[in-house]
Amino acid sequence: MRKASMQLIAYSVTAAITFSSFSIDAFAASNKVTSVMPQAGITYALGNNQVSLSSLQQSVELENSESESASSSSSKASDDNLDLKDTVTDVTPLASTVTENILSDIQKATGAVIEKSQETETESEESDEATEEISEEESFKSLVIAKVTNYVNVRDLPSEDGEIVGKLYDKSVGTYIEEEDGWYKIQSGSVEGYVKGEFCVTGDDAVELAKEVGTRIATVTTTTLKVRNGAGLDAEVIGLVPIEDELVVEEELDGWVKVSIEEGDGYVSTDYVTLHTEFVKAESKAEEEARLAKEAEARAAANKAAKANTSKSTSSSGSTNYNSASSYTTATSSIGSAVAQFALQFVGNPYVYGGTSLTNGADCSGFVMSVYNNFGVSLPHSSGADRSVGAAVDGLANAQPGDIICYSGHVAIYIGNGQIVHASTAKTGIKVSNADYRSVLAVRRIF
Repeated sequence: MRKASMQLIAYSVTAAITFSSFSIDAFAASNKVTSVMPQAGITYALGNNQVSLSSLQQSVELENSESESASSSSSKASDDNLDLKDTVTDVTPLASTVTENILSDIQKATGAVIEKSQETETESEESDEATEEISEEESFKSLVIAKVTNYVNVRDLPSEDGEIVGKLYDKSVGTYIEEEDGWYKIQSGSVEGYVKGEFCVTGDDAVELAKEVGTRIATVTTTTLKVRNGAGLDAEVIGLVPIEDELVVEEELDGWVKVSIEEGDGYVSTDYVTLHTEFVKAESKAEEEARLAKEAEARAAANKAAKANTSKSTSSSGSTNYNSASSYTTATSSIGSAVAQFALQFVGNPYVYGGTSLTNGADCSGFVMSVYNNFGVSLPHSSGADRSVGAAVDGLANAQPGDIICYSGHVAIYIGNGQIVHASTAKTGIKVSNADYRSVLAVRRIF
């Protein structure tokens, strides 16, 4: 009797301490639900041959009938099938404050099966997402962003006498390391060195500027992503985007992001994309020299390949003849101009998602890839990957015929006079458009 009383006192103290902060929904063997304190997100269920605090109280008062009560309880429990999936939870998410030790003590004392409520876990996940967003914005304070007409030199010493080790172009970004005599030491790409502070911003000033110069990108993680005209699974599909393509995010919603594709603005589920903010980094002196040498080598190789290609290309039906790449390559024209002229002869041919045929159908990146293949250049079948090929061109104003114009989820070939040729949509096929019909994400030069 005394031992049972001590147990009751111990369990009561544990319950008083613990239940004052958490709600417990108790499921007895009869499947009846007793709401003890519906204030928190904790559930537990009593399984077969397990006792509650109330049954312990009865055992103290009726010690002589303890065996009979236990036997009756066991018999009743065997007739019921306790399904933990039917547990009921309340709404106040306080479970995150419960330590594993306290939960363990309750389970040992009562035989309860304790689990966090679904709502608690959901709110915890939402809290983690909010923390991640805040953390990213907070990280912008450690950025150093160039605000110049062209570029600012990165030097190996905090002095204009220091050797130039790279260039931080306007709106390009580095990570702040330290400040010395008005110079910021930064890390950007493969470049580490000093930039003059008067040409850059950092700290709080960098937070808002980072949002302007950074590009929020959604990278597709599923084989074929459906873009819808609304933020919901019942919304109409307006376009398809392949895996690993990169889309510019216009707006972020709950579980959806608004993106821009060739067919127009639409929405994609965040379940099938990863989000990040992209910045332009510095270019080292060695990288610049290597890039220029590679460009010169590529131009020479492409010129040779184009001149060697003398065969005629024809459609599968044989009804249309197309000139070879070599026929557009002359001593007086650039290879880029030859690329543009070669591509123009396929205007009017169909758009086919995933296609690479210039005659029977290609999608946007398939069209660009196949055109350049005729000039001895291998390109990826991805509009997102095309943003990294060749060399960067500073804006549409500096574009030359043959340059690759990159948009969100789309890519085209510049033909001069402010126009592009591209495999647009299934409705329009391969056509000519104004280059600025959409916001340009990048301009890349192969030749």
